Amino acid sequence: MLHYEEEAARCLLCVNAPCGEKVARAIRALRFDNLWTAIELFNQLTDEELKSSEEACIHYDKPIRIAELKKNIQNAPKIQDAEKLPSLEINFCDMVCENPFFLASSAVCTNYDMVARAFEAGWAGVFYKTITKAEIREVSPRFDAVRKEGTPFVGFRNMEQLSENPYEMDFDILHRLKVNYPTKRVVASIMGQTEEEWIELAKMAERAGCDAVELNFSCPQMRLTGLGSDIGQNSELILFYTSYIKKAVSIPVIPKMTPNVMSMTGPALACFYAGANGISAINTIKSITMSRDAEVSEKKTVSGYSGKAVKPIALRMIYEMTGNPLLHKAGIEKHMDISGIGGIETWRDALEFIQLGCRNVQVCTAVMQYGYRIIDDLILGLQHYMQERGIVELKKLVGEELKNIVLPHDLDRETMVFPKIDREKCIGCGRCHVSCMDGGHQAIEFGEDRKPKIIGKKCVGCHLCRLVCPTGAIGMANRMNKPKA
Repeated sequence: MLHYEEEAARCLLCVNAPCGEKVARAIRALRFDNLWTAIELFNQLTDEELKSSEEACIHYDKPIRIAELKKNIQNAPKIQDAEKLPSLEINFCDMVCENPFFLASSAVCTNYDMVARAFEAGWAGVFYKTITKAEIREVSPRFDAVRKEGTPFVGFRNMEQLSENPYEMDFDILHRLKVNYPTKRVVASIMGQTEEEWIELAKMAERAGCDAVELNFSCPQMRLTGLGSDIGQNSELILFYTSYIKKAVSIPVIPKMTPNVMSMTGPALACFYAGANGISAINTIKSITMSRDAEVSEKKTVSGYSGKAVKPIALRMIYEMTGNPLLHKAGIEKHMDISGIGGIETWRDALEFIQLGCRNVQVCTAVMQYGYRIIDDLILGLQHYMQERGIVELKKLVGEELKNIVLPHDLDRETMVFPKIDREKCIGCGRCHVSCMDGGHQAIEFGEDRKPKIIGKKCVGCHLCRLVCPTGAIGMANRMNKPKA
């Protein structure tokens, strides 16, 4: 059986795709976990259209099996009524946003035309690339990717610093964006070298008409000491600069935090006591990649790491803030909101941040890889999910999973769930046996009949077998009390 997720992931997401606009859009919806839209579009296509689209596919390997894709998604959840999709409007730092999706301060938003195209595509706002008065000189090349089994970006390493534009030019850009797109939210990200520069840049942002100002306390690859993550690792400096800037401007102030700390709680509390309106978290993680693609003049260095691989780390750090009683109360009472960043690629990724208490999410690496067009499936996927659950306001999802996060010693250790093998899906590859033998509890037999059998007396319910199964043939049985020794 064709696994539509894997087949959709093979698609090159071509520009002006030869397979046709509707087919390309349907496959892209599948790629970004928006099954509802994919079904709706595929159902509008005839078998002849699907056949000709498959023949037109320019894949470097073999054409995407488009007709089979349509066939294999017909058992998916029932199509929802597109006419009644809920609004994604939400209040973030006293800014009414049409949806929670913003561009993160980075290479994806460095000039007027880029941001304007993103706004036209449907992005609700932008944290513009960090503005500074310091001279910015970039290296070349400055990007590298960590791959696994054909996946383009498991992780992404970058040496990008701040905006290379003259700071006056950037503030003019932000002013024009706000004038021409008054319903969109424009946030100026800034970085000063002295107290006076921080204040000057913040006031220029306010005069330009920006909705808020983000304080970059987190860039991990600045050339000069005392900037970026050097501040974000010091709660006293965070408290000082944030409170100092907060007194100077009337627009919301949002510090951007570094993940390069042992705990996010201390820095976040410093933001709270300084009167910050919100927090952006996380920026990239300090890292080293060793491939030749990472070299600059045959040298390697520490730089920022982002992409899907950092999402679990970002979620943990978000929880350190939203799970703190004082900061949680501040979020509920809208004294300080959280904007989540880190590995967001699909609407489901964004949902996880929202369910941990974020009222806003920012995207960078996924846009660099796939373009602004991913906003379509971020919006539609989240809307369909809300409709399926009968939720009409996005704020109802904010923090709903916090009650389910517990400490390890609070987990149930008296029961277990045995893995359950679906014989119809099992193809007899033996991957479950190998992993259980070499990384588990030797609880799966695999003989000449190529039919794996679970040994109940040895199985501890770790579910490594389920995770490595390539066909999804291993599921979960009912939870039960652990067998007595």
